[in-house]
Amino acid sequence: MKNIWKIVFYFIIVVLFIECKNENKSKEERPNVLFILVDDQRNDVLSFEGHPIVKTPTVDKLAKNGTVFTNAFVTTPICAASRASILTGLYESKHNYTFGKKPLKKEFISNSYPYLLKKSGYITGFTGKFGVNIEARDSMVKEMFDYFKPSRKNAPYFEKQADGSMRHSAEIRGDQAVEFIKNQTSKHPFCLSISFNAVHAVDANLTPGNDGHYPYPKAVANMYENVEMPKPALSSSEIYENHPDFLKNSLNRERYFWRWDTEEKYQTNMRAYFRMISGYDNVINRVLTTLKEKGLDKNTIIIYSADNGYYMGNRGFAGKWTHYEESLRVPLIIYDPRKPTKNSGKKSDKLALNLDISATILDIAGVTKPKIHQGKSLLPILNNEEVETWRDRFLIEHRMEHDKLPKYVGIHEQRYVYVNYYEQNPSYEYLHDLQKDPLQLENFKNNPKYVKVLQNMRGKCESLENNIKNN
Repeated sequence: MKNIWKIVFYFIIVVLFIECKNENKSKEERPNVLFILVDDQRNDVLSFEGHPIVKTPTVDKLAKNGTVFTNAFVTTPICAASRASILTGLYESKHNYTFGKKPLKKEFISNSYPYLLKKSGYITGFTGKFGVNIEARDSMVKEMFDYFKPSRKNAPYFEKQADGSMRHSAEIRGDQAVEFIKNQTSKHPFCLSISFNAVHAVDANLTPGNDGHYPYPKAVANMYENVEMPKPALSSSEIYENHPDFLKNSLNRERYFWRWDTEEKYQTNMRAYFRMISGYDNVINRVLTTLKEKGLDKNTIIIYSADNGYYMGNRGFAGKWTHYEESLRVPLIIYDPRKPTKNSGKKSDKLALNLDISATILDIAGVTKPKIHQGKSLLPILNNEEVETWRDRFLIEHRMEHDKLPKYVGIHEQRYVYVNYYEQNPSYEYLHDLQKDPLQLENFKNNPKYVKVLQNMRGKCESLENNIKNN
């Protein structure tokens, strides 16, 4: 009898040892994740997208070898709310965070991708613009990140270093990312988030120039010097005048006069803006080179996106805070070096949202997505799996309290976009037909042929908004 119990005991020990070994092996084989987020850049301002001027060779290479999501959007086009959605996988209506609001709740942070990855054994790092105020910040940051190097709020783009030299914010992000990667090994998977402040403008009414609205690194100071910047595609005064007064007098218009209203300003600031883009592209190249030098490049999935779009003078606007495509569309590329080369350069037209990033990162790491998440993992699309059902609509919203940023809620579908600026008196509605009017120059709200469409879109918007708030 004793011998039988000895056999059972040793059998259990062996089984536990094998399971432990397999678990460790599984953790070791999980891929690393490098998530790169840029600020204020819409989807078409990249050279691989056919932009005639801007040069982004590093991002182009990611697109060439990875998957490009051609219908990627943010649900709220402002950095605070968008970054909260990226972190938590939730719509603004659910996480209820933007500028001027109470800190993001601890319950949402405890379901964020860095928190769950760190808990599952990943080494987690962050450098750059965190952009979100959270409850119990000090303790929660420790729960989320092993390495946390946030940029200072309202810090200048050029910061003095210990040796007295001045270094650009994007380059500092690169320095910190390189430092983090050099300390990694293949023994434990890692997730590093690089959050550039570039290419956000300096929020002040300044004179144009290198120390003006778009300060760029010295390494790109001579780029685009003799290149004539073409006027915005939607720059006619008629397009601007066709807006209601609350948009014509919004912050979008006020900052237009800061940066784009004269030919000299436009030429100077557009060159500077493009230099900033090429500047962060150089930094990404340096980071990827470090990955390769460390032998970690073959097992590191790279995600590249932006927190919102940007007008650049279109419609007579600056900024990004309204419902048009220029505000909502962002680049999204996912590169998985483990995939066969036949998958390189793939494009997907599935609707992808900023809230999908968290779910995707968790899925890559083999971590179960929390039920509260409202985003979807993009991994099935990357893996060429048959996706029978996928979203065909999403909520767009902007809830920030600001006297020059009107609030709105709406619904975006493949063909129709409905928006309600609900605090206007009376409320002001837009209905766009992207099939007939892809540039959104016409409001079909009062067109008698669209009565049923309008009613239908109103109902869909209300239903989706309620579902998001209550689930």
